[in-house]
Amino acid sequence: METADLYVRVSTDEQADKGYSQRNQEEVLVRYCNNHGITVNRVIYEDFSAKTFFRPEWSRLLGQLKERGNKSNLVLFTKWDRFSRNAGDAYMMINTLRKLGVEPQAIEQPLDLSIPENKMMLAFYLAAPEVENDRGSLNIFHGMRRGLKEGRWLWMAPYGYGNARDNFKRPVIEIEEEEAAHVKWIFENLAAANYSSEQVILHARGRGTKLHKNKFWRIVRNPFY
Repeated sequence: METADLYVRVSTDEQADKGYSQRNQEEVLVRYCNNHGITVNRVIYEDFSAKTFFRPEWSRLLGQLKERGNKSNLVLFTKWDRFSRNAGDAYMMINTLRKLGVEPQAIEQPLDLSIPENKMMLAFYLAAPEVENDRGSLNIFHGMRRGLKEGRWLWMAPYGYGNARDNFKRPVIEIEEEEAAHVKWIFENLAAANYSSEQVILHARGRGTKLHKNKFWRIVRNPFY
């Protein structure tokens, strides 16, 4: 009889945005094992990115698989992107597991890896999430460049300004009058050399600002102003 370790992985952003839940993955895997007469040895829960195999629970599982008394000959997960999102690392890990007499398998994307042609499909399953990630990052990069060219502000507003949206719901910044008045006073007095920097900080606090010294120097040195 086959014995399996069930690997349930979800990262925080996926759980929030895409609804991948650990409970759902576990239910699907346990049901599969029950239907195929496979004994469940362990259920491993991972909350970590699949970009590499340097994951706490996976490292612990791999150590257990290397032990002499290990009972499992299968590691099951729902899809190949639960196993890895890096094709090169995934092939190396598959070879490592096979040397230990353990077969990894995605129950919703099953592949008989003894058939050479199936390695092409495995490459697709492993590469598709990586391509999706890279494309998403590239789209964000180009979107930010476009936003900057259009005069939009895409980060936390600096002191004296507040984050807002224009009529088209695009991110911009607007002046916060009270804070902006303090910033203007600080720069005017530094430029006029009316006070030393330490005195400017003290006078600014006396005028009602809550600036600590580090924030004061971040404002003074910020080329944005």
